[in-house]
Amino acid sequence: MATTPVTGTATRLHGLDTLRAGALGLGIVLHSLMPFVPGLPWLVSDTRSTGLAVAGMYWIHLFRMVLFMALAGYFGRLVLHRRGARAYLSDRLLRVGLPAVALWPLAALPLPVLAQVNLMLRGLEPPAAPGPPADVDLLHVFTPAHLWFLWVLLECALLVVVLRAGAVRLLGADRCGRISRRLGTVLSGRAGAVLAALPYLACLLLQGRVEAGVEEPTTVVPSLTALTAYSGAFVVGWCLQASAGSLARLTRHWRGHLVAGLLLAPAGFLLPAGQTPLLLHGTVLALAGWTWAFALTGLCMRFLDRESRTVRYLADASYWSYLLHLPVLVAVGIALADLAWPIPLKLAVTWAVTAAVLLLSYDLLVRSTWLGSWLNGRRRPRALSRRSRSTGR
Repeated sequence: MATTPVTGTATRLHGLDTLRAGALGLGIVLHSLMPFVPGLPWLVSDTRSTGLAVAGMYWIHLFRMVLFMALAGYFGRLVLHRRGARAYLSDRLLRVGLPAVALWPLAALPLPVLAQVNLMLRGLEPPAAPGPPADVDLLHVFTPAHLWFLWVLLECALLVVVLRAGAVRLLGADRCGRISRRLGTVLSGRAGAVLAALPYLACLLLQGRVEAGVEEPTTVVPSLTALTAYSGAFVVGWCLQASAGSLARLTRHWRGHLVAGLLLAPAGFLLPAGQTPLLLHGTVLALAGWTWAFALTGLCMRFLDRESRTVRYLADASYWSYLLHLPVLVAVGIALADLAWPIPLKLAVTWAVTAAVLLLSYDLLVRSTWLGSWLNGRRRPRALSRRSRSTGR
């Protein structure tokens, strides 16, 4: 996301670049499917709906955020050991915490306005207003919308750094390093997903329900359930980075993880919620999520771990694109909602228009400016300026 992915030898991990961009991109795809889910209360609902949108959302939500948090943990340990804990936390505050606050007016504040525009333009009745909460304070009124992941990421980083400092003081740095390496070796083995899935399962058991998977926080107040699942994923990535050869082992085992994911994910989707024992259903979902996360990690490292200017550009743009995508997506959804077009065509138009707006804004406003230095760590040449120079020659 906002940490430059380098190894100890300063070699860029192109496979993880692709994986990170893909995890953020799948979040945009997930939100684009929501208008087509039957009966889902969302900012805009299309006149057409399909159960396939439910299946697509389920599959993406199953693994996307634990994969993202694991990548954050992987690069987090790398940065901490290269620059120190203070520099790492300062970097997280600057490039994760500050965007969560500073970009909220652009990324989240337009959403209720767009919801009202949707009702007025389409002549729809507003949904029934919920009753006022028993205790209202600023933290509960402030809704981070899709920027919730920044708050959780910041909480995970702070929690792991504090716990690591305590462990180092109690056990010593060498012993802590050995424990991390051993855990990373186990996690990257054939059955590593079983260990990785335990915090995910604990989260579902704490929730007491599995229908929506790991439920996202709706306020900036820390959520015990979300923090359980995602701090566990962060630690998984942390330990994988500590173990030499962990990515190579995941690469070797990608087929086994993929087969397991292909079997477990449909099982978790088809098991009747409420009628299946919570422990069984939660175990299937947790294992499905982590086998998919490990399968995709191995696939990207096996087939996409090479230099590509296009992939590098999309990886650099993915952070800005995800932060600002939702107002664009909802606006396009409102324009298309009442058209009698097939759903695949609506999705194709939505993705094309959203991608064009986000990538153009990134190239013009972010990539070569102080915003690019803030969000991605450095300024980079604009793609459009390179193209215009080559055309001029």
